[in-house]
Amino acid sequence: MGARKRNVATARKAALKSVAYAKLNDCPTSPRKMRLVADMIRGKRVDMALAMLRLSTKEAAGRLEKLLLSALSNWQLKNESLKIEEQELVVKSVNVDAGRQLKRLRPAPQGRGHRIRKRSNHITLIVDNKNAFVAAENNTAN
Repeated sequence: MGARKRNVATARKAALKSVAYAKLNDCPTSPRKMRLVADMIRGKRVDMALAMLRLSTKEAAGRLEKLLLSALSNWQLKNESLKIEEQELVVKSVNVDAGRQLKRLRPAPQGRGHRIRKRSNHITLIVDNKNAFVAAENNTAN
């Protein structure tokens, strides 16, 4: 590995040490459907995001709610002395990337077959303090 890549990798690792995150790989929902739900909670306070996910009728909301609770427990492990209720935690970012596709055949008329693509996705959810989130947004705007 070259020096440039090593420097970028160490910077990325240092940035992830200061925040709490949770990942879900190969979630059997199409990325487009999951992004609709992820866009609802991006940048919101954690308690508001949990309420929105619980009230949503979409199937992807249940999976994202479980992932958000996992990120909160990871935050609690990193900050044992602090209480979640007293902190102003926000959903800093939610990334939904395409995962692998399972390719299947469905019978069609006259001996043909249509290809069915069963899509999956990878989700990364990052939770951070509101103060750090606002400071990071101000730095990127300048």
